[in-house]
Amino acid sequence: MSDPIIRPARADEYDEVGRVWMESWVSTGLGEASEFLLANLRARIRHEIEDGWSLYVADDDGAIAAMLALHLPKLYLDMLFVGPAYQGQSLGRKLLAFTRTQMPDEMYLRCVRENEKAWRWYEREGFVFEKQEIEPSNGFMMKYYRWKRPAG
Repeated sequence: MSDPIIRPARADEYDEVGRVWMESWVSTGLGEASEFLLANLRARIRHEIEDGWSLYVADDDGAIAAMLALHLPKLYLDMLFVGPAYQGQSLGRKLLAFTRTQMPDEMYLRCVRENEKAWRWYEREGFVFEKQEIEPSNGFMMKYYRWKRPAG
């Protein structure tokens, strides 16, 4: 892996972003790849952008290595998914550092409770657990986190 460049996603990349999102989600063990899931994620990307997402990709010399979706007005890190071939190489940390340039004082996120690897990572990165509740749209128990820039 070279050093992927984080940049805004282009509309002609949304389908590939959906594929990376699905493969990363499947790598958690919480879902199975399917054409149905892929179609839903691809449709959701377009809907979420219309609803305020700022969508970024980690571009590894033309290959989409990861996706990052931020909702800046809500101070919300909505999605951070690293493709399986790029996991374990600090790309998530680089995406999080980029996110902190976009929301330098405070941000929120949520994570599926069963995705222990993810929420433990966010806790190591300074996010504080606030609550958990079921997400009605998918039935998953979600853990909600907040990060605030340290004082001083």
